[in-house]
Amino acid sequence: MTELRQRGVREPDAPPEDKESESEAKIDGETASDSEGRTEPAPPSTSIDDTPEVLNRALSNLSSRWKNWWVRGILTLAMIAFFFIIIYLGPMVLMMIVMCVQIKCFHEIITIGYNVYHSYDLPWFRTLSWYFLLCVNYFFYGETVTDYFFTLVQREEPLRILSKYHRFISFTLYLTGFCMFVLSLVKKHYRLQFYMFGWTHVTLLIVVTQSHLVIHNLFEGMIWFIVPISCVICNDIMAYMFGFFFGRTPLIKLSPKKTWEGFIGGFFATVVFGLLLSYVMSGYRCFVCPVEYNNDTNSFTVDCEPSDLFRLQEYNIPGVIQSVIGWKTVRMYPFQIHSIALSTFASLIGPFGGFFASGFKRAFKIKDFANTIPGHGGIMDRFDCQYLMATFVNVYIASFIRGPNPSKLIQQFLTLRPDQQLHIFNTLKSHLTDKGILTATTEDE
Repeated sequence: MTELRQRGVREPDAPPEDKESESEAKIDGETASDSEGRTEPAPPSTSIDDTPEVLNRALSNLSSRWKNWWVRGILTLAMIAFFFIIIYLGPMVLMMIVMCVQIKCFHEIITIGYNVYHSYDLPWFRTLSWYFLLCVNYFFYGETVTDYFFTLVQREEPLRILSKYHRFISFTLYLTGFCMFVLSLVKKHYRLQFYMFGWTHVTLLIVVTQSHLVIHNLFEGMIWFIVPISCVICNDIMAYMFGFFFGRTPLIKLSPKKTWEGFIGGFFATVVFGLLLSYVMSGYRCFVCPVEYNNDTNSFTVDCEPSDLFRLQEYNIPGVIQSVIGWKTVRMYPFQIHSIALSTFASLIGPFGGFFASGFKRAFKIKDFANTIPGHGGIMDRFDCQYLMATFVNVYIASFIRGPNPSKLIQQFLTLRPDQQLHIFNTLKSHLTDKGILTATTEDE
């Protein structure tokens, strides 16, 4: 118990007069290497039943196992319905929801650190945590605004100045927070303050960076946002269903309730679901077109001529499969092939985001990140796999899908000085002439 007190992790009923000696022991009698093997979080608070009373009454005759099944099922359907509603409301609302989810996830993780490490006496801890969140969001979303709303930024003088010095302003804001942290360091709390400084930055890396990538995926087309998220949701549901009814073989010690039957069943169900959902969505321009900002109407537009990725094509079926199904060819969208990669990642690698979260919760002896959603835990409990998926989708698009964007190049070209534009024009003209694309007749005209 003395060792726990030396780490600043005290029993909930530790007497006030021991606080001073505990802090002194942290500084004077222990090094970082000495303490690594002895870190123990505070005991978790007693879990409470956060199930709505109406559900408790309706399911009172069921066993706890089936009661949990029904609670999770009903609230899952409610969340899916809410997901459809925000999709219907358009990309702007989706971006706002992503921002709200990011803030809530950050709040849940920071609160855990605050409670587990008894950071109540640390000066400015919560203020600095939220300040750093503001700084990082300003940097990331400022970059996004400059990238996707270039014409609007150049048209407005204040925005043009902010865009020109954006990175300098971002660095200045962060440096201010860094100096505030150094000034907040107080004797007897040094080590704990640095723990929480690292906790805040790792949380920012996990939460803000991933949510920023989600926004970038959305701008590539709503299909790149909806299909990956839906595949993770489908895998989570189907793995739970297969595990609930057929699960016998434990999958991983971090999550004792996960089974191989659920893992494998969820994989096949998710691949089939991804193919079907991709087929349906690929036929609608509102899903496949990149989200762009229309300067004339000052609104988002999702209208375009679909690329070859979203045009039906005929594919030959391998001979082995032909003998089974009797088909020689099949018509499908090329995006459906990419959906197999997305659903495979969501099924085989995505769950490791959940396992990581399970390990995190076990390390600090908590059941859920929060009690926001009855039967599900906190928002972070539902998005632990989504953040890993968002990174994969962004990398996948950059590696296999996205090419140079002529419209962005033209926007930047038009902001140059006339002499710079003329230089680029002559260089491009000379290059095309050398390649034989421009002829002498074309040049005369």
